[in-house]
Amino acid sequence: MYEDMYGNDNRGFTPRPMVQGNWKCAQCGNEITQLPFSPRDDQLDTLKCRDCYRASRPERPAQSDRGPRGADRPMVQGSWKCADCGKEITQLPFEPRDDRPVRCSDCHRASRPAREERRW
Repeated sequence: MYEDMYGNDNRGFTPRPMVQGNWKCAQCGNEITQLPFSPRDDQLDTLKCRDCYRASRPERPAQSDRGPRGADRPMVQGSWKCADCGKEITQLPFEPRDDRPVRCSDCHRASRPAREERRW
């Protein structure tokens, strides 16, 4: 995994510091020696080890079952010109507003900051 000089991994997440301690899993009774948070006293009887926590989470559908991002989004039909290159646009995934420029997908992609530079 790639890590930059600030400790961010290749997905842009900063690793959480782990808290050392001596706790017991509320489900299986196994010892827990580190957590990504400092538990409050009222949480001690509900702590779960990593395996029990993962087993208790709902099953997520595989990426292939979810379909492409935005696949269910209805498209708005119309006739617009790209504000940057002038290319004709016949459909958009949103209703455009008069006060905002409309860009084709190529110009929109080119105008976005690189993934590493985004703040969200």
